Amino acid sequence: MRSIGELARASGLTVSALRFYDSAGVLVPALVDPVTGYRWYTDDQVMPARLVAGLRRVGMPVPEIATAVRSGPAVVHRLLDAHLRRLEDGLADARRELSRIRTLVDSEEPTMSTRLVLSRAELARAVDAVRFAVGTDPDLPVLGGVLLDVESDAVRLVATDRHRLALARAAATVDGPPVRALLPAATVDAIRLRLAAAEAVEVTAVVAADRVTVTVDGTPLDAATMPDDFPDYRRLLPRAGGEPPAHRIPVDAAALRTALRAPDAPTVAREHDGRTYLVTVLGAEEDGLRLLGPDESTAGVRVGVDGRYLLDALDAAGDGQLVLELDGPIAPLAVRSPADEGTFSILMPIRL
Repeated sequence: MRSIGELARASGLTVSALRFYDSAGVLVPALVDPVTGYRWYTDDQVMPARLVAGLRRVGMPVPEIATAVRSGPAVVHRLLDAHLRRLEDGLADARRELSRIRTLVDSEEPTMSTRLVLSRAELARAVDAVRFAVGTDPDLPVLGGVLLDVESDAVRLVATDRHRLALARAAATVDGPPVRALLPAATVDAIRLRLAAAEAVEVTAVVAADRVTVTVDGTPLDAATMPDDFPDYRRLLPRAGGEPPAHRIPVDAAALRTALRAPDAPTVAREHDGRTYLVTVLGAEEDGLRLLGPDESTAGVRVGVDGRYLLDALDAAGDGQLVLELDGPIAPLAVRSPADEGTFSILMPIRL
């Protein structure tokens, strides 16, 4: 048997990393001394620990590392291929962003702008799908807006407060290069009011990095953008050819909202920084999803979330059938509509 320090030296992982991967269920000690709490590992765990160390160095997500440790070579190679594609996509995104920055710092270059024509109803729906996730922390002003990320045939709206992320995609006729603009929440709300009162079927928008003009019923609304230091949300998006989520659970949105709002809805109390928080625990089982109380267990996966945030995501998604996607108790939970793959919410889990 090897102590945790000996395994750390043999694998290249730190002692704290080994403790983390134990708590995450990725690399569990063969023996834990019931008196001292010391962790002990077998020689057979050296190679899995080295695999974890290598995958950690290249930035593979923890749920995929866990899958690699439990799987054979064929699955590991598929995970490596998918992660390599993800890294290549990230490098391509970084190159595009560097190109945009070079343009911004060259004062002689004119500001690039892109014109969009899109459905009024679809833009309103996209705003409604993300507005709830806008941050309100005064120490993080960059999260107090909605990102407009213009692509070749659509605009993606993104909002996050670090605990949740909401995305919506609205198809558009695009004339101009890809461009990003970060709009303050107050501007987004003003645009939404214009859309609600409008009669036109289509609206136009001219998007530049420093300014956005939205024209509704012939009346323009012109607004300055915020400095764009928005988080890299793309690394949370599923990549083509990547591994599907471990669990995709259909749920009735109205029924789940009713269960969450019930006076006797079960919760679990957790302490953090001297405060008590009530956590909603979802039990993902073969026959569906149920809310678990403090003393309830499940044969499936248990995931803890902020029930208020889950309600916000369900309200934004609307009625009908939704799909909850999850990979495990420490992986983000996605709330999706089967009819619209481009619009979904991601909630960060709460460790139980």
